Amino acid sequence: QVQLVESGGGLVQPGGSLRLSCAASGFTLDYYAMAWFHQAPGKEREVVSCISSKDGSTWYPDSAKGRFTASRDIAGNTMYLQMNSLKSEDTGLYYCVAERSLGICPQGYDYWGQGTQVTVSS
Repeated sequence: QVQLVESGGGLVQPGGSLRLSCAASGFTLDYYAMAWFHQAPGKEREVVSCISSKDGSTWYPDSAKGRFTASRDIAGNTMYLQMNSLKSEDTGLYYCVAERSLGICPQGYDYWGQGTQVTVSS
C-alpha cells in the first residue's frame, strides 16, 4: 500500500536551515503529484510546495518562495524539502502528501505521511 514517511525535522535557530525527506513506498513518484504541507500550532494546514508528477516542476506560495526548494529523486522514490532562512512562523508539523495525478498542486491529496516536527527558536 501507499506509504509516506517523513524525516529530518528538528530544532533550528532563526535563519538556519533544515532538509526534510519523504520516503515513498507502494507507488512511483513519476505518476503522483507530490507536495509538502505545513501546519502551524493552532492553524490550518497550508501547502508550502508542490512537485509535478510529469516533469518535476515546482510551485511555491509567496511565503516559501526563495527560501524553500522541493526536489525529488525518482530512482530513490524520495522527495525532499530544503528550507533555508527559517523563521519562527515556520514552526509546526510538515506533511508529505501524494495524489495520483499528471498535474501539479491538485485540489486534494489521498495520501499523507505522519508529519515531522520543525521548531524554529532561539
